[in-house]
Amino acid sequence: MRISDFMTRDPTCCVPEAMAREAAELMRDNDCGAIPVVENMDNRKLVGMITDRDLAVRGLAEGKGPDATVRELMSVEPVGADPDDEVETVRDVMIRERIRRVPVLGADRRVVGIIAQADLAREDAAASDREVGRIVEAISEPEPNN
Repeated sequence: MRISDFMTRDPTCCVPEAMAREAAELMRDNDCGAIPVVENMDNRKLVGMITDRDLAVRGLAEGKGPDATVRELMSVEPVGADPDDEVETVRDVMIRERIRRVPVLGADRRVVGIIAQADLAREDAAASDREVGRIVEAISEPEPNN
């Protein structure tokens, strides 16, 4: 099964110059925990991801307020998936990168969708309950101390 069959199409995006408050409002208004950050809204070329965790850990915990820019808080060079990738491929990306959401990219890294761990859990044909449990466990495993 391809991820294009059940990804969220045309997700809400923001630009690096947006303020943390704007990203948080987008998350609230769209009931999501991650927003792809794009070069500009015309080309929608992926340059980063901002998550609710980024807002808390890289923002609030570091003393940055709602006027911090998304650029200051986002993860850069996020891994993406192709719309034609199989579920197993995106599952492996989530486990390897320890992420719960993967942007889906078309030509020129243009954001065309997003696939979340929850999408795999909701889509009966995407992964078995056992497989979803394995994904959740692998993503949630604490990193060893180095």
